[in-house]
Amino acid sequence: MTVVRSVVLGCGAYLPERVLTNAELAAKVDTSDEWIVQRTGIRERHIAAEGEYTSHLATKAAQAALANAGVDAQSIDLIVLATSTPDHTFPATATQVQAALGIHHGVAFDIQAVCSGFVFAVATADNFLRGGSAKRALVIGAETFSRILDWNDRGTCVLFGDGAGAIVLEAQEGWGTSADRGVLTTHLRSDGAHKHKLYVDGGPSTTQTTGHLRMEGREVFKHAVGMITGVIVDAFNASGTSADNVDWFVPHQANKRIIDASAQKLHIAPQKVVMTVDRHGNTSAASIPLALATAVADGRIQKGHLVLLEAMGGGFTWGAALLRW
Repeated sequence: MTVVRSVVLGCGAYLPERVLTNAELAAKVDTSDEWIVQRTGIRERHIAAEGEYTSHLATKAAQAALANAGVDAQSIDLIVLATSTPDHTFPATATQVQAALGIHHGVAFDIQAVCSGFVFAVATADNFLRGGSAKRALVIGAETFSRILDWNDRGTCVLFGDGAGAIVLEAQEGWGTSADRGVLTTHLRSDGAHKHKLYVDGGPSTTQTTGHLRMEGREVFKHAVGMITGVIVDAFNASGTSADNVDWFVPHQANKRIIDASAQKLHIAPQKVVMTVDRHGNTSAASIPLALATAVADGRIQKGHLVLLEAMGGGFTWGAALLRW
């Protein structure tokens, strides 16, 4: 008996030209390259140029993904864009990407789950495709977090960067086993009781301003590993797989220590972990697709590989996805 799977046809990424190093930040706030690297693993991050918006980054990543997949934009009937930094309060940034690609059919909308956004977007697109509401989807994570940072807050301004990544998913038939190509299972969670540990102190309904990112770093770290590993175990159980079967672990790129601790708890070998946080910083919803595109471009991730995605973000939100490339 066959089932519908959401199969990855291609991926792409875009990073702004401007690179901001730890040394440059150390000249502006009370920090140092050694301090940042030791606690986060971050060495540099990319910053969007003036007049370069989230939709611009997302469009370029989408174009790269379409080219990598070898498909035309007109074949896309669903765009799901994960972002916490939209161009405008409305319309959805996804509709601006849709317009930039010259697509006038189908549906495009945003998802807001902060750093978990890409995993939530994959799960959403997967349900659309498996349910028959769409045939081919663009799933994008794009952020300009530099626009919501307090550049005087050394605890947060050193962590984040801008960027975008995208994948093309297509509904195809599979056999319903873990050997199928495509998304095998997704698991999403949220708990709003943790809001004040990681949030932005503004918004249209509250302050009528964008606000700045605020974070209780130690509290986030304390919860992260347990929450992340919990949904991953759920994914293994649902798919009949285990950590031993995973070819590549592609986590949200927030902090090297969190990534290392999660991999160790799951008994995933370090050589199976895709790590880009040193070059990109935390790009929120863009971090997983950026890491995917990096590992595909350098030949690590190949067709047939079992890839594990996971993320945790403000709210708290967290989730995991297992897919066979």
